[in-house]
Amino acid sequence: MIEKIHTRFAPDAIGTYSQAIKAGSTVYFSGQIPLDPATMSIVTGDIAAQATQVFTNMQEVARAAGGSLAQITKLTIFLTDLTHFPI
Repeated sequence: MIEKIHTRFAPDAIGTYSQAIKAGSTVYFSGQIPLDPATMSIVTGDIAAQATQVFTNMQEVARAAGGSLAQITKLTIFLTDLTHFPI
């Protein structure tokens, strides 16, 4: 069974995407950017503030799917500046 996941506590997906799709017991997240769900604007500040917002959004989507970030099997992060890697 395939289920579309949505929560108002994370930003709405832009375009034709969903926040996540649950297929059986596996959840596939859409790409995440540091949007504040209240304003749908990118969080201002440094990379740490933006990364924190991304993980907060992911946590809310995981919660809506009945899980948590502790259950992630694979996570890919793309950086445009590798000096941010330690953050």
